[in-house]
Amino acid sequence: MRPTPSIVRVIDLETTGSAPPAHQVVEIGWQDVALQPDGRWELEGEGGHVLVNPNRAIPPLTMAVHHIRDEDVADARQWHDVARPILDPYPRRVALAAHRAAFEEQFCTAALTRGAKWICTWKCALRLWPDSPGFSNQMLRYWRKPAGLVHERGLPAHRAFPDAYVTAHHLRDQLNEASVAQLIEWSDAPGLLPRVRFGAERGKDWREITNESLAGFLTDRDPDVRFTAETELARRRGGGEIGRASAQELLL
Repeated sequence: MRPTPSIVRVIDLETTGSAPPAHQVVEIGWQDVALQPDGRWELEGEGGHVLVNPNRAIPPLTMAVHHIRDEDVADARQWHDVARPILDPYPRRVALAAHRAAFEEQFCTAALTRGAKWICTWKCALRLWPDSPGFSNQMLRYWRKPAGLVHERGLPAHRAFPDAYVTAHHLRDQLNEASVAQLIEWSDAPGLLPRVRFGAERGKDWREITNESLAGFLTDRDPDVRFTAETELARRRGGGEIGRASAQELLL
């Protein structure tokens, strides 16, 4: 009997805002990526989406992004009735994934996921594809042109299933370049930024800026900026890698 393949389930949420419990989920979408007998990862199944009643009005600001209205979710089920079966497809799931997973993790708590590990495809893209002109889900879609992505199935953007479907193609390619354990390790750390994002050094490779400029980033309020600056400082002292390294040079 063929064993049941392991999956990483990609999750995407549409919500009333970004800060639970004041804000709540209005839609969850998912798409599985499964380990194949030949050792490669591929998308599996049709995925899906479910509307969720947030028990509060959807602000016009967020309605303008995802176009889900109060009347669309008035008769939908509650989050606690919807979440567990989607987030915990036992026994196949080895991890959950999302693009900028910290957002989804706020709503998909450990109690709902049974303590699942998360892969952040945004953080992994910073490591694996540092030459991308940007790292949003849609920028990576059009810059990378992932094999097999059906354009219409990935639309409209900013709805839960299409976004999960697009993210799943990034995840598939990341899993075929690095192990699950490596992607989780990168995801557990702050983002390692390939280029300076602001200021006089904006757009430069971190290895190109002066020690004086680098020192200014070590106390930045953004943890991704601080982490990147600290790692570049360690590289200059002989203790680490940073910047536009090849996949072979990354911290494997």
